[in-house]
Amino acid sequence: MRAILVEQFGGPEVLRPADANVPEPCAGELRIKLHAAGVNPVETYIRSGNYAAGLPALPYIPGADGAGVVDAIGDDFNAIKSNGDGLTGVSTSPDAPGIPGMPGFPGFAPRLGIGDRVFVAGALSSRVTGTYAEYVVCDAKAVFPLPARMSFEQGAGLGTPGFTACQALFRRARLSPGESVLIHGASGGVGSLAVQLAKRHGAVVYGTAGGDRGLALLKELGAARAFNHNDKNYIADILAATGNRGVDVVIEMLANVNLEKDLSVLAERGRIAIVGNRGVLDFNPRLIMLKDAEILGVMLKNMRQDELTANSHTLIAALDIGVRAVVAAAYPLEQAAAAHTDVIEKSSYGKIVLTI
Repeated sequence: MRAILVEQFGGPEVLRPADANVPEPCAGELRIKLHAAGVNPVETYIRSGNYAAGLPALPYIPGADGAGVVDAIGDDFNAIKSNGDGLTGVSTSPDAPGIPGMPGFPGFAPRLGIGDRVFVAGALSSRVTGTYAEYVVCDAKAVFPLPARMSFEQGAGLGTPGFTACQALFRRARLSPGESVLIHGASGGVGSLAVQLAKRHGAVVYGTAGGDRGLALLKELGAARAFNHNDKNYIADILAATGNRGVDVVIEMLANVNLEKDLSVLAERGRIAIVGNRGVLDFNPRLIMLKDAEILGVMLKNMRQDELTANSHTLIAALDIGVRAVVAAAYPLEQAAAAHTDVIEKSSYGKIVLTI
C-alpha cells in the first residue's frame, strides 16, 4: 500500500512516500480503507522528535485520524454486510469492545459492517498503525459511523479535534447551558467544532480569529460575537460584550501566548481548559487566586472510559443534527511534508487533510 514513512526524526522532509505492507486486524480491531487522513499539530511535534508524552519506535507511519470504509474486521467478530439496521454482527468474545458511539455495552459487535463509511479517532485506540496510508488498523472502539452528508475529507477532521472539543468543553470545563464560553483560536480544527458544540449545548459563545475569513466562519457557525485577536483592544471588547462580568469558561489553544489574557477576561470561579501550548511563560499565580479560577489541562490519552462514553454520545448526536468539520485545505498523500508545514504556519482556519 502507499504510505508516508518516517525513518528518522526531523523536519517535514523526513515524511517520505513509501510502499508498506497492508496491516492485518487482530481481535477487537477493524481495518479501514482510507480516503482521507487528518493532519494534527501534535503529529509535527512527534515527527520532530520533540514530544514529551513519548515517541514511536522508528520507522513509523504518522497519523491518528482518517475517514474511509470498513475493509476487514478482526477474527473475534462475525461480520456481515451492513443491511442498514446498524447492527451488523454479534461478537463471539465476552471482552469485545463496545459499540462505536456507545462504548460500555460489551457483547455486541460494532454498528458497522464491511463497506460502511466511517471516521477514525486513533487517539482513542491502544494500537493504530498510522492514517497517512491507504489502510489503517485500530481498535473497534475508535471507529465511528460517518454521516452520509459528510465527505471523507470532513470525516478526517473529526477524530482528535472532535473528542478534544468534547473533553475540553464538557468533561474538563464542565460547561453548562446558559454559561458563556470564550474559544480562543476558534476558527481552527478544534475551535470550529467547539463553537458548534457549545452553541448546541445552550451556551453563549464568543470566539476569536485572526482575520476576516475566520471571523466570518465563526458567525456562520453560531458564535454570538467574533473578535479579531490581532486587534489591540480585543480583550476589552470581550469584557464589554459580557457587561464586564467576564466569561465562565475559556477554551485555550495557545496558552503560552494567551493565558494571562484569559485570566483577565475570566469571571469569578471561571475555568480555563488548555488544549494547546507551544512554549513557556512567566506570570503571577495571584491572578488565579483573584478569580478563584481553575486551570485545567486537556489531553486525550488521559480520558477515562466514562468520559469516552459520554464524549462519544455527545459527538455522534451532534453530527446527526448538523455539526461539521471545516476543511481548510486538502493535499495529496504524497505532499504530507507541505501539509506539516502549513498545519503550523497556516492552522488558523479549519482542518488540513490528506487525500488518499
